[in-house]
Amino acid sequence: MHINSADPTKLNRLLQLCSANLPVGGFSFSQGLEYAIEMEWVSCQKSTFDWIELNLNESIARTDLALIKRLYQALQDNDFERFKRYSELLIACRESSELRLADVAMGKAFVRLLKNLDSVDSTPYHPLFAKQEVSFVAVFAVAAYLCKLDLVSAQSGYCWTYLDNQVAAATKLVPLGQTQAQNLLFELSEKVSSAIQIANSIETADIGASLPRLAMASAWHETQYTRLFRS
Repeated sequence: MHINSADPTKLNRLLQLCSANLPVGGFSFSQGLEYAIEMEWVSCQKSTFDWIELNLNESIARTDLALIKRLYQALQDNDFERFKRYSELLIACRESSELRLADVAMGKAFVRLLKNLDSVDSTPYHPLFAKQEVSFVAVFAVAAYLCKLDLVSAQSGYCWTYLDNQVAAATKLVPLGQTQAQNLLFELSEKVSSAIQIANSIETADIGASLPRLAMASAWHETQYTRLFRS
């Protein structure tokens, strides 16, 4: 019998970082999806898949995942100035005030959490959190690095947090049934490997994304008459 030799502690740390129970406020944001549903750009399981897959490949892969790679390299090199520049680039890549709000609000909450975890010594990395605004992605990278996760595991986990958040929001808003939501998670998670390949092959000068509908949906969500999510 073949038994996988993967470290169960590292797997549990990855699951913990990606859990909906992580108190960073991720599930109070819909990342523009709520307005997209209001406009009927997203209205069923198929259009939900298309919306999330497009954002995964054209935004998450080309910004968040690509910069997680560089943040990891900066941590390995103990280059805090380079790390801070990449965190600032992440925030600058957000195309609306709501997307920026989601990133920095979750980042601030994650910093508070890291500083109060008894089993993780984040003290050497506190200088990285000195600025008023720190990207959630950057703090996620630090947390994954402290948990001794390899780069691809960290990127895979980050993808899962995004997919799980989006499908959970769509389940409430479209609405979708629980089985439809699970089918979506299976289908979307099949796209993670290709998204990571895109992220890890992209040149630094090409990092960034432009998704006009996502930006407009997020911006217009600010004045949406009724809404369940902050963003």
